[in-house]
Amino acid sequence: MLSRISSFGLHGLESYPVVIETDISSGLPNITIVGLPDNAIKESKERIRAAIKNSGFEFPAKRITINLGPADTKKQGPCYDLAIALSVLAAQGLLTQAALSSYAFLGELSLDGQIQPVSGVLSMALAASSHPCKALIVPLANAKEAALAGGPVYGAKHLNEVVAFLMDNQTLNPVSNNLEDLIKAGPPNPYDFNEVRGQQYLKRGLEVAASGGHNVILIGAPGSGKTMLAKRLTGILPEMTAAEILETTQIHSVAGILKSTDGIISQRPFRCPHHTASDIAIVGGGNGPRPGEATLAHNGILFLDEFLEFNRHVLEVLRQPLEDGYVNIARSRGNMRFPSRFMLVAAMNPCPCGWKDVPAKICRCSMLEVERYRHKISGPLLDRIDIHLHALPIKTQDLMDASLEESSAVIKERTTQARQRQWQRFKGLPVLCNAHMESSHLRQFCKLTKEAKGILLDTMEELKLSARAHDKIIKVARTIADLSDSSNIEAVHIAEAVGYRSLDRANF
Repeated sequence: MLSRISSFGLHGLESYPVVIETDISSGLPNITIVGLPDNAIKESKERIRAAIKNSGFEFPAKRITINLGPADTKKQGPCYDLAIALSVLAAQGLLTQAALSSYAFLGELSLDGQIQPVSGVLSMALAASSHPCKALIVPLANAKEAALAGGPVYGAKHLNEVVAFLMDNQTLNPVSNNLEDLIKAGPPNPYDFNEVRGQQYLKRGLEVAASGGHNVILIGAPGSGKTMLAKRLTGILPEMTAAEILETTQIHSVAGILKSTDGIISQRPFRCPHHTASDIAIVGGGNGPRPGEATLAHNGILFLDEFLEFNRHVLEVLRQPLEDGYVNIARSRGNMRFPSRFMLVAAMNPCPCGWKDVPAKICRCSMLEVERYRHKISGPLLDRIDIHLHALPIKTQDLMDASLEESSAVIKERTTQARQRQWQRFKGLPVLCNAHMESSHLRQFCKLTKEAKGILLDTMEELKLSARAHDKIIKVARTIADLSDSSNIEAVHIAEAVGYRSLDRANF
């Protein structure tokens, strides 16, 4: 007897329908799975056999052929266990084809029939919303995540619950998840800017960076507060929109790191990989390409501490995502595109020992060592970083000062207002903030006064800056003008933006 059942597979972040066909015929007992399954799917036949037996059903001692269509697409992961088990039961006549045709199924089975959560459910649920199936049946642990797609979703804990539901002997309750309510109930950021003493220059630079979504590099001696400030940066970024939350949640679901009980990522990501990370770990890829840190930081921050301790090749692979906002993974079976529109925040010491240009310390690095250390960052990569901030050692009187510093909430109000001006300006365009503007947008939205043009011209000629650095200065100046609620870019705005370009090739 032949049965047919619906499920979904993943290709990068995208999902596609999978049809599972099972045929049971006479012959020596054997299970064959075809349709380009990976090892996890090939091993599923042992999980499914045990799950069916331990759930109180008979497993047929016959020849069983299982096809995963489309047959020319690689299938990966254990998410087909539940669908395959139900198709085997249906091929025995225990379930009707009419009941199966109304649903799509996802879930991994344990040996006792428990349904375990799987990765990428949100992507599959979004694909199911445009599929003719009646509803999606998923592991109960994935139900809230799947419900974000808006379609009907049922969560189940055990194979027996699904079988009883399909035989109309028991009812599974539909699961709903209101995205707007979850946004309001998002957890607060545990770090606050009022815990940082002094460093007003750094705080101002990070406020500008957060307001316009600009990449920033922090240069300073050990203990000057670079990492402390970077960790607090998410606390002054504007709240994510519903579309950003859905997109970010989808990425973390596919990566298998979605831990929220509500099924969403409501706070902007802050990713901080170790400097020993490989290029694949940063931009993604591997066997069965997965999102890397650049994609996991999408809509948030990618913080690279000890920036120049990273392998130079690892840093260079960031050039495309910094420029384009996505990563292309090319494989023989096709290409995958992962979004990677993040804020890069890098922190580095001025020299290998860290004490160069610090009056109270002695730097033991030779000029050759300093040059070799600084040359780990290339000119093209440095060109893609909008703001360069030098962190001076914290003064003792600042550490002892008991006065209350400005809180993240106060700074966040200003950055949010600046972003709202940008959202209004770019309404109808594929641009979310000033850092994402193209050259055509600069001509349209960035009007410089005569004095501002003069300062920019003098700077370009003196520092021999590139065309990209020219555009970066204008973008940062546009953000500074937004913080001042100015429609035009004034001389004072362009002057401050120029001050944030201290590491360009003429000086570094």
